Amino acid sequence: MAKKLSYFNGNGFAEPIRYMLHYGGQKFEDVRYDHSKWPIASVKESLPFGQMPLYEEGDRSLHQSLAIARYIASQTGLLPSDPWKQAILDAAALTLYDFYTKSKPYDFLTENDQSKKDAHLKHLMEEHVPYFFSRFEKQLKANNGHFGTKLSWADFILVGIVEVANLLYNTSVEKGYPTIEALLEEIRTLPNVKEYIAAREPYSFARK
Repeated sequence: MAKKLSYFNGNGFAEPIRYMLHYGGQKFEDVRYDHSKWPIASVKESLPFGQMPLYEEGDRSLHQSLAIARYIASQTGLLPSDPWKQAILDAAALTLYDFYTKSKPYDFLTENDQSKKDAHLKHLMEEHVPYFFSRFEKQLKANNGHFGTKLSWADFILVGIVEVANLLYNTSVEKGYPTIEALLEEIRTLPNVKEYIAAREPYSFARK
């Protein structure tokens, strides 16, 4: 069955899905659109809610990045069978998204006043990151370096969120959190993931 993942030519919310697909040895068409040319009317109108990523298998499709990631996890050995353990991973993934969305990335990206950008970054690194990452670090330490005692889809979401935050804010949000740093290294060096990372082109944000 043909598989296709559509998103922009960047990391964003699709990169952990790409990592998982590569990790699982899944063959898929990696469709990437140039963000500077978006919206492309014909594409946008074909999307269920006008947004990406979109994952397709044969004649069926799935939108919403976390729903896609969770489904891919079920196909690649990254989703536990126990419902309670599944819920723990759901909570971790949703909290990771909370961290990113509450950092107000769009405000930072579109701000023209450098002093306001500096203040935004100061708050991020001195308050926002420590609040969330100290708790992520504690949870990982208590579970053998993962959110669910062994490698799971939520761990891939962590890596994706860290990478997109680092790219946007031009920093290293994981610095000072050794268990998080170790998990990033583990996933980036997984078979197939490592090769994908080495072959891909560098990502960037259009900065003002």
